[in-house]
Amino acid sequence: MPTTLDLELAVAAAKVVRDLTALKAGESLLVTVDSEGSFRAAEQIAKAGEALGGKVLLAYHSTPVGVGKVGERFLPDALKAAIPQTDVWIELNAQWLGYSTPYEQALVPPRRVRYLCLCGMDEPRLVRCIGKVDLKLQDELQNRLVELTRRARSMRISNAAGTDVRFENSPERPVLSEMWAHRPGARFLLGQIAWAPIERSIQGRIAFDGSFYGGAPADLPRLSEPIVFHVEDGVCRQISGGAEAKFVRQWMESLKDPNMYHEAHVCYGLNPGARASGICVEDERIWGVTEWGFGHQGIQFQAGGVPAVSHLDGICLASSVWQDGEQVLEAGRFVHPQLVELAARLGK
Repeated sequence: MPTTLDLELAVAAAKVVRDLTALKAGESLLVTVDSEGSFRAAEQIAKAGEALGGKVLLAYHSTPVGVGKVGERFLPDALKAAIPQTDVWIELNAQWLGYSTPYEQALVPPRRVRYLCLCGMDEPRLVRCIGKVDLKLQDELQNRLVELTRRARSMRISNAAGTDVRFENSPERPVLSEMWAHRPGARFLLGQIAWAPIERSIQGRIAFDGSFYGGAPADLPRLSEPIVFHVEDGVCRQISGGAEAKFVRQWMESLKDPNMYHEAHVCYGLNPGARASGICVEDERIWGVTEWGFGHQGIQFQAGGVPAVSHLDGICLASSVWQDGEQVLEAGRFVHPQLVELAARLGK
């Protein structure tokens, strides 16, 4: 019997497997989902892979407590073995497996596995954030913003919650457009551009006023007041705010890893279907946000970061961004002449 969004979900799943990962007949496809994730979404993606001639394994497992290496002890051995031995891995876990040992075995360095992170995505999110998005137009917008960012040497980001941070970019480091998973390596839901600034150049305040995600128990999807990271030379030296900031301080102290305070990356959010939902992968892509990661730094950034036991992400809403003094984003709205028309064609 049909259920809600059946047809729309089928379209989104086909775009994920056929377009975003370019799965070919005979390739192995691993779809992972934990018990807090959407099995229906994972099943539909697996079916789309089967229809394309893939050799499909749908792995459903209990939800780990925490992300990265923190949650690793909860993972089944069979899952750990499967992850490095596939051509395409699509992850829909609620508690993501990124930066765990099997993740690193598969992707550090990238050899075979094309990984697409869709963590926490369920049926409505897949439809909004992939199924209804014009992929060609979205790709054009992201490529233009990538080029502008790649050319920028000095940047400033602010928002009404108190963010005011400056940093320098390195021309040797990539600016990653999260769109296609066509080559071995780690890729994430479309609608995000990510890079690693020169770590020692990062100075200022980063005020997370949207949401904060460190994996269970440190997922805070609805912040009641900003959590402010005071950053000097790329390292968080102080965390200020109210009760939620106090909780984050205590949680980070409990990890007993000083590398968790090191900045790992910064991102733009620009998925036209994303909305505040309490799911990290979607919240990071709300149109006009910036997002900062601290802790473990992925190899894809080709930067100077340090390994850490886990990773956290925080969202700064309605951001304003300047590149070499020229404003690109104003309170969450693109104002650069190369971006305004494309944003409008995407409904923004």
